[in-house]
Amino acid sequence: MSPEHGARRSHVIMVEPALTQLAKLTASETHRLDRAIVAISVNPELGTEVPGTLLRDYADEIDGVRVIYYVTALRSIIICGPDLALVV
Repeated sequence: MSPEHGARRSHVIMVEPALTQLAKLTASETHRLDRAIVAISVNPELGTEVPGTLLRDYADEIDGVRVIYYVTALRSIIICGPDLALVV
C-alpha cells in the first residue's frame, strides 16, 4: 500500500527586497511568514490579482501576514516582498 501524498507544492524563490525584509524578521515573524508561504506553495491562486500586473497579493488576517508574489509558467512562485503587519 502506498502512502497518500498531499498536494504538490510549487517551488518558492525569494528575491530582493524580500530577502532584505526576511533578514530583519524575528523568529515568531518568520514562523508566521513560513505558514503563509506553505499555503501559497500548495495553492498559488490564493492571492488576489493585482490589476495591470502579473503580481498576486495574499493576506492572512489571522497571522497578520501579507505576501506579494507572482507565479511563473512552470508554477514556481517568486516572492517579491513579504509584509508582516505585527499583531499585538
